[in-house]
Amino acid sequence: MPGICAGRVVVVTGAGRGIGRAHALEFAQQGAQVVVNDIGAELDGTGGSTGPAGEVVEAIRAAGGEAVANGDDVSDWDGARRLIAAAIDAFGELHVVVNNAGVVRDRMFANATEDEWDLTMKVHLKGHFAPARWAVAHWRDQAKAGHPVDARIVNTTSGAGLMGSVGQSAYSAAKGGIAALTLVQAAELGRYGITANAIAPAARTRMTEQVFAGTMAAPDDPDAFDEMAPENVSPLVVWLGSADAAGVTGRVFEVEGGKVSVADGWRHGTVIDNGARWDPADVGPAIRELLAHEPPPTPIYGAG
Repeated sequence: MPGICAGRVVVVTGAGRGIGRAHALEFAQQGAQVVVNDIGAELDGTGGSTGPAGEVVEAIRAAGGEAVANGDDVSDWDGARRLIAAAIDAFGELHVVVNNAGVVRDRMFANATEDEWDLTMKVHLKGHFAPARWAVAHWRDQAKAGHPVDARIVNTTSGAGLMGSVGQSAYSAAKGGIAALTLVQAAELGRYGITANAIAPAARTRMTEQVFAGTMAAPDDPDAFDEMAPENVSPLVVWLGSADAAGVTGRVFEVEGGKVSVADGWRHGTVIDNGARWDPADVGPAIRELLAHEPPPTPIYGAG
């Protein structure tokens, strides 16, 4: 197929449903060979099958594209290794890893449990780390052997990770970690020909349609633009995975409907220098002076 990703091999995790499915289909539409990864788990992380991934592969092939299914657990070290190997074995190369897989364990912080916290961190943070780590090992070996590398990591953070979200302390912390991970990957991996960026999408998925049912509802008019359709997110991701995106790295993009923006993260603020060690009694007036000149923080999701 012709398209901006013709000839590129792409791994998309959590691609059996929702946003990941839309990514896989759009990459294939744009000419990529796609490894559709999904363990087929329920929203809470239980269960598992390759059914959803297989269905996406069938849809890609029916449209004339090339794809294979993979059911490995991206939060498992050996499973992530097998996933990356599957792409190289099937198509002879790898150019793009899109980390999309995730789970939710929504709970007010005072009621959060250790198991919920650990699972959320494992799937989101380790599930982003492990596939990219094995892919980078492959790309670094290529670069050291003198072969040109034009590779991409596209991570999935969230507005919850950038701003915070009431009732989602574990999810917000994990997604914030992914944004920070992206910055480090970009700084370290550019020397090998690898870019790293993240998206913070707003779209209708199994995760969001329950928590934000009103906002995520499809329009009643079938001809109206469905701003929350997951397919709206994929064009940005596909472009970030293309050769045209070379040089764009270390960025976090917010995307919703037809809107895209660059998220403006933590920055150094105004400084008051005491010139010596502070007396604790003097800290309060200095902090109040600083806060008086700083804009208020963006309200977190669900506040008020």
